Amino acid sequence: MGEKIDILVSATFVLPLEDKTILKDAAVAIKGDRIVAVGKTDDLSQRFSPKTYLQYENALVMPGLVNGHTHIPMTLFRGRADDIPLMEWLENHIFPLEAKLRPEWVYWGTLLGCAEMIMSGTTCLCDMYLFADEVAKAINKAGLRAIVGEVLYDFSSPNYGPIEKGFVYTENLIKKWQGHSLIQVAVEPHAVYTCSPTLLKKAKELAEKYDTSFVIHLSETKTEIKQVKERFGLTPVMYLAKLGILDERVIAAHCVWLTEEDIDTLQKHQVKVIHNPESNLKLASGIAPVPALLKRGITVGLGTDGPASNNDLDMFLEMDTAAKIHKLSQRNPTVMSAWEVLKMATIDGARALGLSDVGTLSPGKKADLIVVDLNQPHLMPLYDVVSHLVYVASGKDVITTIVDGKILMENRKLLTLDIEEIYSQVNYLHLKA
Repeated sequence: MGEKIDILVSATFVLPLEDKTILKDAAVAIKGDRIVAVGKTDDLSQRFSPKTYLQYENALVMPGLVNGHTHIPMTLFRGRADDIPLMEWLENHIFPLEAKLRPEWVYWGTLLGCAEMIMSGTTCLCDMYLFADEVAKAINKAGLRAIVGEVLYDFSSPNYGPIEKGFVYTENLIKKWQGHSLIQVAVEPHAVYTCSPTLLKKAKELAEKYDTSFVIHLSETKTEIKQVKERFGLTPVMYLAKLGILDERVIAAHCVWLTEEDIDTLQKHQVKVIHNPESNLKLASGIAPVPALLKRGITVGLGTDGPASNNDLDMFLEMDTAAKIHKLSQRNPTVMSAWEVLKMATIDGARALGLSDVGTLSPGKKADLIVVDLNQPHLMPLYDVVSHLVYVASGKDVITTIVDGKILMENRKLLTLDIEEIYSQVNYLHLKA
């Protein structure tokens, strides 16, 4: 009898993502919440005695995908306000809808989004929304890994009311989830154009007090740039730099409209950037200069943004879009290779969120992984695994999802969530709203 472990997952291929090496006829050994070994199936099956042995033919084991920026409960608004510009979308549609939100709506909307992400290969995410404790509860029930935070802005919130109470709510949220194995809480002001200098500085002080991340939308549209320049005489990036906000714990979503000085500043302060190509395309916000950011050594992760502006949470589709739009915008088919984009959705996404123990399949790291079924017409013939993952695969090809050593989905069956109950609740809320 070999060493006792909890799970052994074997498949035709294992992609650890530490480098470009792809292991054939290989396996991943899991004990508790950690990976203890990665290697040939024959070797590991002799070395270990697993409680659960998951065997897959013509399949790939790889790290779970990291969705670096989203607003999960907005599943409730999917399709409610399409084909309009961002500012009109926000001010005339989304903000009025959100003013009517209730905690239980957010909870069920989050569960729906969690089911979608588990079933499409996302194991870790960073979320910004209202009633963030309900978001955290739902994510914890689903079993996903996440950074969450309550959105803060100058106007009254349907959750906490005036901003003073928003800071109290955020601090209590940080304390409540501190030390949790799956959930971390960040401080999350909405954007420069919706937050006063006082709010932004106070938010940064709170993030520093608890040594947590500071998440913000940044330089997303030309309208934002115009508004901030008119008010403060600076770009949003340079304005945050002037306030002393920028550092390595800042996670900046979008960063579409950047000057050379902005990019220099992001690099200097080691700010992490989350690229949201599909949302930026759908809202016609623009195309972020990601190749330029990568050349400067800036860490860039990938996100879907919310399901009301995308309109899905499928990170495989996001990878495909991210690779292709930059080839077009640069008129260069060699930029944003499949490998670069896959890293953005895995290890670089984890780095952007400040998570050092996820993103690769390495002994000692958290056991967050997915199994992709390669026995599909669109995934044959198989010349290049990485190319297929980025340009061909979709979330529907994911058959098993494991987070923190716990099986959340096996052979397309959700194990932590009752999908029919979620459908029933969400459809009821839809009719009620």
